[in-house]
Order: sequence, then structure tokens, then C-alpha cells
Amino acid sequence: MNICMAGIDFHCANLVQRESISFVAGQVENLLPRIQETEGVLGCVLIATCNRTELYLHTEHKKIDPLLLLTKAANVPLAAYQDIAAVRQSEEAITHLFEVAAGMQSQIFGDDQIVSQVRGAIALSRKLHCADSVLDTLFRCAVTGSKRVKTETRLVGVPASAAHRGVARAAEILGTLQKKRAVVIGNGEMGRLAASLLYQAGCQVTVTLRSYRHGETVVPAGCATYPYDERCNLIEGADLVVSATTSPHYTLCQEQIERMENPPVLMIDLAMPRDIEDAGYQNITVLNLDDLGTLEDENAEERAAAYAILEEEKAEFYAWYEYRKALPVIAQMKDTALMRVRHDRSFSTLYTENDIDELIELAVHKTIDMLLGGMKDGLTAVQMQSCLDKMQKGIGK
Repeated sequence: MNICMAGIDFHCANLVQRESISFVAGQVENLLPRIQETEGVLGCVLIATCNRTELYLHTEHKKIDPLLLLTKAANVPLAAYQDIAAVRQSEEAITHLFEVAAGMQSQIFGDDQIVSQVRGAIALSRKLHCADSVLDTLFRCAVTGSKRVKTETRLVGVPASAAHRGVARAAEILGTLQKKRAVVIGNGEMGRLAASLLYQAGCQVTVTLRSYRHGETVVPAGCATYPYDERCNLIEGADLVVSATTSPHYTLCQEQIERMENPPVLMIDLAMPRDIEDAGYQNITVLNLDDLGTLEDENAEERAAAYAILEEEKAEFYAWYEYRKALPVIAQMKDTALMRVRHDRSFSTLYTENDIDELIELAVHKTIDMLLGGMKDGLTAVQMQSCLDKMQKGIGK
């Protein structure tokens, strides 16, 4: 099975190293078709999140280096990442994807946000015609496994996302969030979650917006809004700033921060690449994703149940893959069965000569489909080939 992946994440690379090989949505949209055009690549999907960048490939052969394609796409030297990137093949790559989708490889164990990002990655690849049937089915099974983990297990004591951890750290540093004035830059999924959590903790929250469309722009309940372009005026005198955008540029640069007469005492950067330029400011604490730490789930029983669910969903994918490999053999089985039945003309007198061939073909194809439809989960392509070999004995004698 020629499925492979290459990528870096917070386990093996620091924030600076991850930034150099991170992509925003527009960049992924441009890169995927170029990767797809590589000779031997049948399908490709690129997962680009705050904490990881991973390229998944389905290839004609195992000679293709996914890390080479990834570093070339990022325009960085291969040598700079050979010691820190992970390259996985076949079952190891498949297992990793299932665990990533379920949040079991996240910086915050059991992260709820990652499954949406995995689903978005395959949706984009599908839209660009870069996902072949193998990767499409693989990702669908991984997303299904993640959903089952969320609904059938209870990974207790784990914040749902980096936003939860960021808000918790803010409460620790500021002492309380009650009546604190907070500004959230970014109204995407992470920004809205952070804003909601801050409001629930007692903050007066304002969310910056680049534009507002009535009936389309979703603003968290209880939060005010403010134009993004005037954000520095809003931030003056605030207690806390959280920035969580997908912008490739800083939302707050050093010059803007140093011009403030009354800057916030705490800034939390939940973006990748980073939103806030950290230049070691006096009297300002800047936290980024690496500062939030890793929170492991300690419920071993629930964790084991989650892994068992992923094994079941992986088995579903393998069964589909085996059946897919057998499709050419199934077509040959139908042809062979048809030849054998036609060879025996003992019942041809029951029908006119014009009807007999059409009736035989229809009966044989439906019979083979019914038989193999009930056997596909238990037969491999090799076993089906053995059946075909036996069927072919005697033909032509």
C-alpha cells in the first residue's frame, strides 16, 4: 500500500522551525495542484494547522520522497528538516492520521478542533481534484473514527483546544478575569472560541472584524465588535489581547506595540504563523503556542477505548482497500463465469438464440455481485485471484 506522509509538529520542532514550513489556506490551494502533478503521485492532501504541517501522498511506487516534496513546496532546504521531520510509510502513516484526527497527537491531548482541520484538508484537496479515492476514503474513515472517539469516550480533564489553555493561563497570570477588558483579534473558529471563553469567565470582550455582513458574520454572544484596521486604538488600556488569525503577517508588530502609551499586560498568540511580534517588551507578557504546554489525559481506560475505536475504523479502511484491489479480479470472474456458462448450451433450447446471451450475462453478473458482496469483508485480493484461477481451469479444452 503506497501511502506515505511527511511532516513536522510541536513534538519535534520549535515554533520558529514550524513557522518556516507552515502554510495558510491560500498557499495550500496553490501548492496542492503542483504536488499532484509530480510523476507517480496519485493523490495528495496537506494538513496545515497551528502545531503541525503534514503532507499525505498516495503514490504509484515507494520511490517518491514526501519530505522532499514538502520542503520544496515551502521553499526551504531539505537538509534543514531531515533531522526533525517525521516520514512515515504505509500502516504507520495511516495510524498517525487516525490519531491526529482524534486529537491524540495534539499538543493538548484530545483537542476538539483538529478534526475540523483534517476534514477541511480533505475537502480542499477534493475540491482541487487532488484527492484520489484512496486518500478520500482514508480521510473519511479517520474523521469517522474521531467522531466516534468524541461520542463514545470521555477523555476527562482535557481542555478542548489551545484557546481553553490560553484562557486558563490568562486567569493564572492576571489573578482573575472578572471585569477585565479583553480584545480578541480574529473571528475565525479559534478566535470565536477564545472570545466565548473569555466572556464566560467574566471579561468584557471586543472582537475585531475586517468586515461585517449581516446574517453571515458570526459574533460570539455577549461580545462587542470593532474594526480591525483600528485595533491599536482599541487595545490601548486593555488588560488582555488574544490574537488568533490565519494571516501570514503580524497582526501586532513591535513598532505598533511600542507606540502604545498604555499597552495590555498580557498578550496571547494562538496563531501559526505567529500573529504577535515578540521582542521582549518591558512589563508585557507575550505567550505563544509553545508556552501553553502539553496537557496529557490521565484516564487510561478511556484512552484505551479511544485507541480501540480507531483500530475498528482502520479495519474498515483496510477492508475497503482490499476489495478495491480485487475489482479487476472480480471483473475477470464475471467474464470467466460467463464463458463457462456459455460453454454449456444444454438449456439454450428454452430461449430464442437472440435472448440467451443477454440473459446469461445478466444472471452471471448479478450472481457474482451477490456472492462477493457478502464475502468482500472476508476475502483478500489474493484469495479472490485463487478463486479465479480455479474457475479458469477447463476453459478452452
